Amino acid sequence: MPLRIHFTMEDLARTRVADGPAPCIELTTAARQLQERTQPVRLGAWRHRTLSALQPASRMVLALMPSRGRITDFLSGANAATPAELIEQIRATPRSRVRASLENTARHQPLPSWARRLPDDPLLLRQLCDSLEHVAGHALVPHWREVEALTAADAAVRSRQLLGGGVEALLARVNPRRVRWRAPVLEIATVSGLDADVHLAGQGMLLQPSVFAVEAPIVNLDAVPQPVLTYPVARLQEGAATPLFPALPSGGRRESPPVVDVVGALLGHTRAAVLGAIAGHPGCSTRQLAALVGISMASASEHATTLRNAGLIATHRDRQTAAHVATPTGIAVLDAPSGRP
Repeated sequence: MPLRIHFTMEDLARTRVADGPAPCIELTTAARQLQERTQPVRLGAWRHRTLSALQPASRMVLALMPSRGRITDFLSGANAATPAELIEQIRATPRSRVRASLENTARHQPLPSWARRLPDDPLLLRQLCDSLEHVAGHALVPHWREVEALTAADAAVRSRQLLGGGVEALLARVNPRRVRWRAPVLEIATVSGLDADVHLAGQGMLLQPSVFAVEAPIVNLDAVPQPVLTYPVARLQEGAATPLFPALPSGGRRESPPVVDVVGALLGHTRAAVLGAIAGHPGCSTRQLAALVGISMASASEHATTLRNAGLIATHRDRQTAAHVATPTGIAVLDAPSGRP
């Protein structure tokens, strides 16, 4: 049986979609994925590269972020805008919260023996935070621009669903394979198979798109200020699985593409304007794109197709509407001095 979340009119009015990725959720789900063997096509190469680069001390992090079960609250409850901010917030966690968080986790599952010393051993806690930064630096930080781009594209899809059919249409289509809207109840098939009835009591719910939560929705009923439903971004729910996160150069950082060649071969004045309009208005439709650049819809569609084939934009479709978003490569082209329109 699924988890059943009951909505009132107040809940529907207060339900919203997050405006960007949540570093905390992406890091914790990435840590879980490193310990799994699922999604070999989408995550296999990323998993192999990341695990090969991690130092033995990273096992501390994985022990507190197991593939199944609870993740200790002080590692999963921070609200930060970037991975760097997240790590700083965790480093600054008061010892009292660390202790309470570990005690709460221990009531539900065993903890490593060393974990009980964390509140009273500053050096051990610093070692854990250093290891967390190390894991984030290999598993998440190099791919953050891709995570942001995929999340922006998902936001565009959800905005169109909301505009076209209201919150109920949004809930019905957020993750059709795992989430079903039967007014006024949202039925969610969770990984744990939780069978319960939950009443939001006017809090509403935050819908949080995720790139690393590729398999099933995750529900956090204790999140503040409102419960959170984490679901796979639209790209991961479309068609056949494709690999995420292409390999990085040996130096660990993705280099900008050969801008002169790309611009010379692909971007005239109009096409550069199309790319700039998409980057400045992520999620715009072909009709909106045509209006922004001042060209016909047919021309906008043709330029978008060329840019998409070159890997400079991605297009996500929701029924009959296309939503365009610039890829990290497209943004790199625009950011390069000779690549600006």
